Amino acid sequence: MGLDDPVVLDLTGVADKAALMERCAEALGLPDWFGRNWDALADCLTDLPRPVVLVVTGWRGYAEARPREWRTAQEVFATAADESPARLSVLLSLGESFGGSSEPPAARLG
Repeated sequence: MGLDDPVVLDLTGVADKAALMERCAEALGLPDWFGRNWDALADCLTDLPRPVVLVVTGWRGYAEARPREWRTAQEVFATAADESPARLSVLLSLGESFGGSSEPPAARLG
């Protein structure tokens, strides 16, 4: 899986941690036991069943509304990517949307 077939995590309209966790569960197909907390997200991200390129879009509203939570989310994504670089790459889309172009404007975490 690469940039030609990424998992898009669209955070447009996300206003709190609960909504962020729900979007993560949906986008990544996380297991039923996913506890929707930071530790559970970290565990799931480091134990993905296949390699994933995760492109996070629409994150600016959440980052502005909940800056502390957003920093924590970035730390969780970055740490998971650092711990399993062959299984997870996380890119923050700097544009409005990601349409699958070969080079999205993005900042890499981890």
